[in-house]
Amino acid sequence: MTDDIKPETAGHIRPLRLNDPAPVFAARTTMGVKCLTDYRGKWLLLFSHPADFTPVCTTEFMALEQAADKFRALDCELLGLSADSIYSHLAWIQNVEERFGVTISFPIIEDLSLTIAEAYGMIDETSVSTATIRSVFFIDPEGIIRAQVHYPASVGRSVDELLRVLMALRATEQGELAAPEGWHAGDKLLKAPPTTIEEVRHTQSMPKEARRDWYFMEAGGD
Repeated sequence: MTDDIKPETAGHIRPLRLNDPAPVFAARTTMGVKCLTDYRGKWLLLFSHPADFTPVCTTEFMALEQAADKFRALDCELLGLSADSIYSHLAWIQNVEERFGVTISFPIIEDLSLTIAEAYGMIDETSVSTATIRSVFFIDPEGIIRAQVHYPASVGRSVDELLRVLMALRATEQGELAAPEGWHAGDKLLKAPPTTIEEVRHTQSMPKEARRDWYFMEAGGD
């Protein structure tokens, strides 16, 4: 591993939106050089944290590690990022292991140049610090951004909610079903509402137990 390895990204003119291709990168991490293409064919949870050796980030990383097998069971890999150096990352994860008994099994990107953070919109433009905000990007097996969430530095993320969003994305990825409020795996999904008068009439002719109304029909459990 050498010091001259720098992240490479394909820049974006406008902020990233849902269904945009995720900006490509190649960067040094705590587990060697990683590229976005290394994760093609799997889901990827790419997340940034403000800084190493900070209390909220430490709780998040421990919780993510404790749920890592659940993410992998859903064919999803974890990949962290911050503007800290690779040496800071290594010292921090060793400290977490020594002080809290948690061994971090996923890589953390070194982004000293902020190239990746800027490409993904992980930097708060109003901040006087280069610390990244708590961003999360759900990238599908084709390299497309399917969901993104941004939190302020003062609020830690819920790993249970990240898992729930991932499961909902997987359950609805064919585009014919949607996950209602508070949905969890095993709950009923919702069918897409009719878009033509013929479909509305067909829906209205169905047994009432199959629908709440013409626009609200439940599908079976996941």
